[in-house]
Amino acid sequence: MSERILVRGGTILDGTGASPFRADVWIENGRIADLSPHSPLPVGAGTGVRFIDATNLFVTPGFIDIHSHSDFTLVADPRAVSSITQGVTTEVIGNCGHGCAPITLHAEKFSGNMYGYRSDVPIAWHSVGEYLECVERAKPAVNVATLVPNGNLRLATAGMVDRPSTRDELNAMKKLLAEGMEQGAFGYSTGLEYGPERACTEEEIAELARVAGQYGGFYATHTRNQGNGADAATETIAEAIRTAQQANVPLQISHISVVARLAGDGRWAVENALEQVDVARGRGQDVTFDMHTRLFGTTNLSAVLPQWALEGTPREIEKRLREESTRRELKKAHSIITALARGDWSRIVIFDSKLQPEISRKSILEISNARSTEPLDTIYDILLAHVENIHELMILAFAYNENEIRPAFQHVLCMVGSDATALATDGLLAGTSFHGAFTWASWYYRHFVREKKMFTPQEAIRRMTSLPASSLGLRERGVLKKGAWADIAIFDPETFSERGTTFEPNQIAQGMKYVLVNGIVAVREGELTGTRTGQVLRKK
Repeated sequence: MSERILVRGGTILDGTGASPFRADVWIENGRIADLSPHSPLPVGAGTGVRFIDATNLFVTPGFIDIHSHSDFTLVADPRAVSSITQGVTTEVIGNCGHGCAPITLHAEKFSGNMYGYRSDVPIAWHSVGEYLECVERAKPAVNVATLVPNGNLRLATAGMVDRPSTRDELNAMKKLLAEGMEQGAFGYSTGLEYGPERACTEEEIAELARVAGQYGGFYATHTRNQGNGADAATETIAEAIRTAQQANVPLQISHISVVARLAGDGRWAVENALEQVDVARGRGQDVTFDMHTRLFGTTNLSAVLPQWALEGTPREIEKRLREESTRRELKKAHSIITALARGDWSRIVIFDSKLQPEISRKSILEISNARSTEPLDTIYDILLAHVENIHELMILAFAYNENEIRPAFQHVLCMVGSDATALATDGLLAGTSFHGAFTWASWYYRHFVREKKMFTPQEAIRRMTSLPASSLGLRERGVLKKGAWADIAIFDPETFSERGTTFEPNQIAQGMKYVLVNGIVAVREGELTGTRTGQVLRKK
């Protein structure tokens, strides 16, 4: 049983977008017992109560990271320091077709589909249910909800193939997806720009999404994003909407602004995508979308390779990368890396390389010029040097500008998420980076509320709380109301902001004073308390 807590004197932003008001929040047994007008306490009313002084602070629901990739890092380090110190109390994992479950007996072949994978952290699960039990045993600092990732379904049934699934494989995938939904998943996700899923057809995705819908789940998609020009930018969103319509399932389009890199006029591409969403909603279809808060994309450099090139041991991969005939074949392959570059290799920057520090923070074009090699050969050479841990190296892709993506943020349906892994500045994950981890919520609030004044505080909070909660069907989270779970963020509205930068991202945000997860204080006066009271949330 949690202690009784009284949050006194704060300004309440209840998550609904309603006007702020001053009130006290009573918390008992992990839930909000009452919201009452602020007034002097009657004699004896404070007996056995812990007080939190929220004078001059905002009191809001804990933030919900609707698009997280913390699947593996929450097992490696369940403290979720980068998240909890920004007021994040719930993370939705299994996005973009990437995740930890289901997996087969040969777990190593899934490593490239798990952001944050480490060979020194044992994999003690196979099914979605077993994975969630493992997270539960780890006692995460945040609440965790998962989707079933399509990449895992493909790898578990078809393997590393560059073709559509056979009927037998698709039936096996549907069975695994149904099991994952029965075990508590909230939906199904795809990453149709990534190797394991590039050859998936619209028809097979619709069949799988229909399974998720039958269990009350939704379909989240990192869209296909192949080709260039206005037609390609239009089609990638149209396919997602068609697929969800065929499957009769709610749709969430992941980081919708990626269409900006498909057309010469990126802003037009984003506005066109939003218009398609509005048209679909106008005819009654349930369509939403999210955005990350970076002005660049980020992924593994290894994503440049098709799946067949990543099959086997490091020695087998090395042999392929050294063969000129294989390189010629590889250069014909389209990938998310080539799509992000759009022929301009100055856009693609190596973040940090421990093995080759001289290439860190340099573009592929710079490295190629220094080595007198072609850009793709440069990449293959870099991957050769990192072949023992080929998925470790991350790239930054400077493929967007704020003018292009602003309409997506402005749209009333726009949810925001980290598109990153939960990290820490010490412990097992020290030295590991994923842009957005330490900055997404704090940057969003500082940039759009205080600096750009695009949103009122209550509207910005709505987009990080009740809006994603509604999408997930979580009626007792994402709002401050009597009976709701006491996931609460208390912060200074004048100082809440990010410290992390592009090349020094792992810096804890400032201005977040208190964070409560299920009624227990996880952050007090800006410092971690060491308690971890997150729950694994299962779809009911």
